[in-house]
Amino acid sequence: MRLGISSSLLHHSPEDWAVKMHELGCRAVVFPVDYTADENLIADYVLAAKKYDLLIAEVGIWRNVFALDKKERYEARKRAAGQLRLADEIGALCCVNLAGTFGGPIWDGGYKENYSQRAWNSIVEYTQNLIDEVKPQRTEYSIEPMPWMYPTGPDECLKLMQEVDRECFGIHLDFINMINTPERFFFADEFMDECFDKLGSKVCSCHLKDIKLREELTFQLVETYCGDGSLNIEKYVTLTDQFNKDMPVIIEHLETDEDYVSSLEYVKSRLDAAGIKY
Repeated sequence: MRLGISSSLLHHSPEDWAVKMHELGCRAVVFPVDYTADENLIADYVLAAKKYDLLIAEVGIWRNVFALDKKERYEARKRAAGQLRLADEIGALCCVNLAGTFGGPIWDGGYKENYSQRAWNSIVEYTQNLIDEVKPQRTEYSIEPMPWMYPTGPDECLKLMQEVDRECFGIHLDFINMINTPERFFFADEFMDECFDKLGSKVCSCHLKDIKLREELTFQLVETYCGDGSLNIEKYVTLTDQFNKDMPVIIEHLETDEDYVSSLEYVKSRLDAAGIKY
């Protein structure tokens, strides 16, 4: 596997960015600029990543392509196409987004409408249209699982892949996002085995964070930083490695650069103690 962080850290040039990532022990990165950046700057980041053996794991979209507001929806879809073209041009492993929400203004929020048949059909149709429009050859378009929108688990990931029916549609694995029931939380190791058994050979990139249970009613789960929850990090990384020795595992959702560095060092210490290479 190749460990990385979703932050590009404070840096002053593509070379500075790549050096910092390399010195921290990262071997996978999220591309730090988007499709609107100057083409020469984009090329410099690609060259710097190659120079320091940094695998470009992801180009992110992170917009709601089904936004209720017409202008917001248009801008989100424009960005999605631009980011997918960028990912293909630079040879990133994947271009990733959430499926999108259907019932309210929060772009990544949970709504009843997210579980409708209309939502499912719209996700399939939009994904097909986006891939057919851009026609990527060097990257995969992927949809990150979420607790309250499709796909919420491995079976829905497989069904979505089957119905989209495009070679360049891949699986993005955010395991923590799929832990949305007591069973999945308390039997997380078994659920992890299920996810990798069903999806492992199709996964293009993974996210890494942690999860814990609040000690109050009702059942409440909280995403947290690595080590503050119950995730079996060693098992997670070992399973990724079984399917792809260069699988990106990206630490995400922290507040500051210092938090990212601290979390990265913590994960490395756990992997070192277990004799797991990263």
